[in-house]
Amino acid sequence: MIIGIPKEIMNGESRVSATPETVKMMINDGHQVIVENNAGEGSFNHDSDYQKAGAELTFDVRSLYNKADVILKVKEPQFNKALNVHEVDMMHEGQILITFIHPAAPANHQMVNDLAKKGVIALTLDGVPRISRAQNMDALSSMSACAGYKGMIMAADGLPKFIPMVGSAVGMIKPSNVLVIGAGVAGLRAIATAKGLGAVVYATDIRAEALEQAKSLGAKVIDLEIPEKVALSKDGKHANSLPTNWLKHEKEVLKSFAKEADIIFLSALVFGKEAPILIDEAMVKEMKPGSYIVDISIDQGGNCEITDPGAITVKHHVTINGVKNLPGLLATSSTWMFSKNIYNLLKYLIKDNKLNLDLNDEIVHSILVCHNHKLVHEGTLEAIRLHKER
Repeated sequence: MIIGIPKEIMNGESRVSATPETVKMMINDGHQVIVENNAGEGSFNHDSDYQKAGAELTFDVRSLYNKADVILKVKEPQFNKALNVHEVDMMHEGQILITFIHPAAPANHQMVNDLAKKGVIALTLDGVPRISRAQNMDALSSMSACAGYKGMIMAADGLPKFIPMVGSAVGMIKPSNVLVIGAGVAGLRAIATAKGLGAVVYATDIRAEALEQAKSLGAKVIDLEIPEKVALSKDGKHANSLPTNWLKHEKEVLKSFAKEADIIFLSALVFGKEAPILIDEAMVKEMKPGSYIVDISIDQGGNCEITDPGAITVKHHVTINGVKNLPGLLATSSTWMFSKNIYNLLKYLIKDNKLNLDLNDEIVHSILVCHNHKLVHEGTLEAIRLHKER
């Protein structure tokens, strides 16, 4: 198959979907690889190294999209300002797209519908299930670890006060309070980073297992007292979308902690669905001036009601970080991890130079967004329906 590796065009995105190492692996598997010139420069993967690995280089990204059977990307298709064309419009029927699509996020609904109309077979990396046989394909976990670390570092840098307790000749400065909402991979990395910086860390999650892990890292856990049958999905692997009454309960519990927090780190996601709003505008207004919110759930809509996607803003004297590509700020480490994850998924899906779409396979069912000119992703269909009802 012909595999295309375009340069990412999202503003500030430094990652690339394949390294010279994984390109060589794809070529050894019998595929042809076309890489757009300078696609890897942001992560210090140079054109000469791709050529040595056996890739064909091109300046013409339109030609790359036209020739490729498979497109590997980091971020969802974007509007290419340089060419005045959307990346979806450069794709063709039957083409396979593998990337982070985040299809349930409201900002992406039109784009995924356009993919379906085009006849693109779209597969989203944020849908890879958390099961043992899919661990080496789980780019979401890899990128979450990067976002947890970098997000907390950015919050510390943007906070107008010390993180640790600091003694001085004029008195003692108390350590900063950090509230982590969502103790998954990103949240746990954020907790570890904040603790390392000397903060007092509070953490919460609707999953008991996640709370235990947060506690083991030294966080003071906030028990939301939500029944397990309400909190967990039927298979017990993921957090559920909470009913309105329980969501209201969670926000009520968090109010007092949010009010005292210097940093709030938001990473509460519902697998394959729009992220729940846990910090509303009224809660932001009650926060201390100079406080900092990092909303890394923004790709799926965000956990803060007033986060601006892709931007860092100040509202009600609180800085709100909605940067969408935090892992891209760790381009070398994140690209190395991501490229291995996406290669492993590609190898799993492509058998005898054909896409093996077994719709009964848990991995395939979970990542498939568009197929046969239809939008089939359950979480996205639900999100679209809910938005129409609002």
